[in-house]
Amino acid sequence: MKVDKKIIYKFCFALSVLVLISCSSNVKSKATLSGKEPVDYIDPIIGAITYGKKSKDAHGFGKTFPGAATPFGLVQLSPDTFTGGDNGSGYSYEHPTLEGFSFTHMSGVGWFGDLGNFLVTPTTGKLQTNRGVPKEPESGYRSRFTHDTETTKAGYYAVTLDDYKVKAELTAAPRAGIIRFTFPEQDSSRVQIDLSRRVGGTSTEQYIKVVNENTISGWMKCPPEGGGWGAGAGKADYMVYFYCQFSKPLKDYGIWSAEIPDVPRKMRFIRRDNYQDAVKNAKIHEGKNELQGKHLGFYTNFSTKANEEVLVKSGISFVSIEGAKANLEHDINHWDFNKTRDEARNLWNEAVKDVIVSGGTEEEKIIFYTALYHTLIDPRAFSDVNGNYIGADKKVHQTKGFTYRSIFSGWDVFRSQFPLQTIINPDLVNDEINSLIQMADYSGNNYLPRWEMLNSYSGCMLGNPAVSVITDAYQKGIRNYDIEKAFIYSKNTVDNTGNGTLGYSHKHISKTLEYAYSDWALATLATSLNKHNTAEEYFKKSKNYANIWNEEVNWFRAKDSTGNWLEWKGKTVHGQGCIESNPYQQGWFVPHDIEGLKALMGGEEAFKKELISFFENTPEDFLWNNYYNHPNEPVHHVPFMLNKAGVPHLTQKWTRKICADAYGTDPYGLCGNEDVGQMSAWYVLAAMGIHPICPGDNKYEITSPVFNSVEINLDSNYYSGKTFKIIANNNSKENIYIQSMQLNGKPLHRFFITHEEITKGGVLEMEMGPEPKINESKE
Repeated sequence: MKVDKKIIYKFCFALSVLVLISCSSNVKSKATLSGKEPVDYIDPIIGAITYGKKSKDAHGFGKTFPGAATPFGLVQLSPDTFTGGDNGSGYSYEHPTLEGFSFTHMSGVGWFGDLGNFLVTPTTGKLQTNRGVPKEPESGYRSRFTHDTETTKAGYYAVTLDDYKVKAELTAAPRAGIIRFTFPEQDSSRVQIDLSRRVGGTSTEQYIKVVNENTISGWMKCPPEGGGWGAGAGKADYMVYFYCQFSKPLKDYGIWSAEIPDVPRKMRFIRRDNYQDAVKNAKIHEGKNELQGKHLGFYTNFSTKANEEVLVKSGISFVSIEGAKANLEHDINHWDFNKTRDEARNLWNEAVKDVIVSGGTEEEKIIFYTALYHTLIDPRAFSDVNGNYIGADKKVHQTKGFTYRSIFSGWDVFRSQFPLQTIINPDLVNDEINSLIQMADYSGNNYLPRWEMLNSYSGCMLGNPAVSVITDAYQKGIRNYDIEKAFIYSKNTVDNTGNGTLGYSHKHISKTLEYAYSDWALATLATSLNKHNTAEEYFKKSKNYANIWNEEVNWFRAKDSTGNWLEWKGKTVHGQGCIESNPYQQGWFVPHDIEGLKALMGGEEAFKKELISFFENTPEDFLWNNYYNHPNEPVHHVPFMLNKAGVPHLTQKWTRKICADAYGTDPYGLCGNEDVGQMSAWYVLAAMGIHPICPGDNKYEITSPVFNSVEINLDSNYYSGKTFKIIANNNSKENIYIQSMQLNGKPLHRFFITHEEITKGGVLEMEMGPEPKINESKE
């Protein structure tokens, strides 16, 4: 058969065109499907609830805030639903009304919280100077709202205030924030600012000045007498300065001033009727340009057309009004709301894109990247754009080569949050250690804070976590600070708060065990610094946990200073010398000497059986309970101890189960308090397939990754490797068990990996299967 070549050429050409079109279409389709960037998976509403219908305990859920922030930024511009009670973030999803939007917040804290300063509220109609109550919002300036109008994204929040028909949109820069209000047609529209407002209390004195027709400035004084952190017990003592500008000129404005009763300003006083009546009946100073007082607010009235936009922006500083002005002019020197929102989004995308996950469900990616987001809020910048900061001596200082940082929730974050940051943000770890050293210097204490909030040594919780953070960083080669000072202050810290001459803490299991660990951390640091006598002394002290092992009950038991054992009510009964835990939960905290713990328990088999029982009695929902209590920190390392018991498949089983069932994508998505990044950092590390038991020993236990692939971009200023990748072949919800592993192409027969192995770069590759590997062993 004779074939016409011209026809063949034409056919081939047409076919090639079709193939090109098809390929082009497929490429576009794939780009559309995979067009999400990591930032697009972040949803700040996750965890944004204190208590609600699912509450089973006094500690509540995530307690995060849903508003706008930037990575480790000084400003967090977020909505506030209710001032009072244990609402540390200022917002809870179950609350039906909003008070307004303030420029500073903390993420995931209990203990009555703090900050929530400079509360801005759009209103219409009659001016009201008090907040009112949720059951009767019209009794004050608060407003009803519905979640249907809420939008929560990284660096952006929006909601409509139903009582005023005003849409509010928030976005933030590192040291400033901007709000866009869209008003209805109204003759009596308004923006009002409550200068006295503070989460957990009130500021006790305020100052405000009208600078020009678009600008106000001033400050709020927030000492312990005003409540705040721990209802005042947290010793928070700070000044907040603002430099605020309005897009609509100030023509009809004023200041209100309440003659309040002469009582402490803590929540139990300011909730009383006589206090609230005084605020409700505050004197209005129309056209007043400057005022200093105990309970002040500012308002500006104007008329608006339908859908008219009015913008408010402010710089915030903890140093001075000049600092607030400089922060604003540096961060938002324009009125383009969308530009700042896009910049905030880009900052978040840059912050999270160094950890790329693939595989897993869309829901798991939302949980992962929101968790990563939550780990990048604190410790926040506390210094101004020019490097000025207020030190613990209340004087102005200048940073040299680092950013001064605050909000160090030590007892929580030494476990997962800071080990995570040593991998992905070593610069931040250096900043925090430099800041801790400065606090020890300028406070005159010469020891490190345990739970620091805006330079306050709050004393919250227990242990010596700053020593752990410093030791862990130094062992990992993060050393851009005065190491001799760091060592001196670390030693002073464990000597100041430790087990003392008794070798245990009077009536305490929690303190005895956690102080023994910080003794080990100090000894480890001393060894690295060739201080061998100190190392020997404190390694010996680190064994003191055994002094409260009681053979009669076969567990740790508190005893008094005379050596008498305290009453024993059983391992699972809370209290008995334990803080926010019971003896069963706290008793696993011997991360530095697991072999010694095994010996106390009666050997390897007894240790394994006790661990298995601990998990088998844990409820399916992982809410607050007497066994593995994921909502609280003392047990966060325990799933990984199953690696040490010769049953690593159970570490794999339980970490996958915790990741699946203790975390979610809604406001209840954190089973316990976020605690300034700790709850989320646990998820990030566990979902990647690694987590430490003992910060300071440079090891991460290996477990079953949630994702098929995790790629970490490493900081070339600290680490020799470019990337470290974890690959889980054949991974699925059924195939959760590791069958075999290779590290950089060579078989790996242990269930841990070192920090050095990660930061040299390379690939940890796993083969996954539906059943545990038969011949398991401990490391």
